[in-house]
Parts: sequence; structure tokens; C-alpha cells
Amino acid sequence: MATEFSSNIIKSPSLNKVTPTNMDLEKAGLEPEGPDYSKRGQWLRAAVLGANDGLLSIASLMVGVGAVKPDVKIMVLTGLAGLFGGACSMAMGEFVSVYSQYDTELAQLLREHQARPGPPGSLEEKKRELPSPFRAAAASAVAFAVGAAVPLLAGAFIKEYRVRLAAVVTMVSVALFGFGWLGAALGKAPPLKSSVRILIGGWLAMGITFGLTKLVGTTGI
Repeated sequence: MATEFSSNIIKSPSLNKVTPTNMDLEKAGLEPEGPDYSKRGQWLRAAVLGANDGLLSIASLMVGVGAVKPDVKIMVLTGLAGLFGGACSMAMGEFVSVYSQYDTELAQLLREHQARPGPPGSLEEKKRELPSPFRAAAASAVAFAVGAAVPLLAGAFIKEYRVRLAAVVTMVSVALFGFGWLGAALGKAPPLKSSVRILIGGWLAMGITFGLTKLVGTTGI
């Protein structure tokens, strides 16, 4: 009976059993099961942030210029100049940042390969998994341009000054709320709270830009 009792104890499942995560498997030298969504989530969040940056930057520029120059052509040209300059700036910044990350990860990969050489072709396969600076730069520029297109399209075809400003602010507010919701969903954060926070921040940015530009244009400071 004692033998049977001990046998049941051995066969009974453990309540404290922990399922290994992908990180645990990688530390143990094993391949994680299923696709790794962490990198995909990082790229999506970066795209949302880039679009949000383009949206708010160009909207603030257009609203600021609109505070002193009601002409639609000047307002749109200012937005386009901001789109081109901002997209190039975002692409260059992302390129430099990701290239630094690429160099660091490549050096670490080479050290690990020298210490523990893998099968033929494994090094090249791991190199292909490293982040691409060119792809990151292109993605950042495109995301910025997509966000910047919202205020440009909202104000490009409206001649009446006040209606044009109202259309830009309304469309940007809707887009800010949507981008905030999407970014929160990707980051597993409360979507409503994050969206409202981004929306209020956008209103503050556009309001401050409008007020200061109006002050400079009126007083000639």
C-alpha cells in the first residue's frame, strides 16, 4: 500500500507547474514555438507614433500659419514643406538609430558565433533577422507622410478661412483619437484613457502654436 501511495503522489500533476515562455526557451537554447509577435508589435507601435507625429506636426504648422495668413495656398504650401522636411528628418533619424542597433547586434552575433560556431549557413540566416536600417527609414517616412496627409486633405479644398481651420482641427481631432486608440490597443493599455490624453495634448499643441504665432504676427515681436 505504501508503494501504491507513493506512486500516486508521483503521478499526480503539479499545481505549481509553469509553462516556459519564449524567453525561457531561448535562454535554454531551444527554439520558441509559434511566431514571435513582439517585433511585429514594436514595428506597429513605431508606425502609429510616426503617423501621430506627422499628423500633429503638420496640423500645428497649418494652424499656426493660418493664424496670420488666411490664404489657402500659403497654408497648404506650409503643410507640404513640413511634410517633406518632417518625413526626411524622421527617415534619417530612424536610419541612424536602427543602424546603431544593427551594428551592436551584429557585433554580438559575431562574438557568439566565434565562441560557439553553429551549422553552416546559420550565421547568414541570423544576419537576415537583424533590423534593416533602410526598411526602418522608409517605414518611418511613410508613416509620417500618412499622418501629415490628414490635415492637408482637410484644408486644401476649403477657401473660407474659418471653415478651413475648423475642418483641419476636426479631422485632426478624430485622427488623434483613432491613433491613440490604436497605439493603446497595441501596447495593451487602456484605450479610452490613452486616446483622451493624446487628444488633449494635440489640442494644446495646436492652441499654443496658434496663439504664439498670432501674437508674433500681430505685435511684430
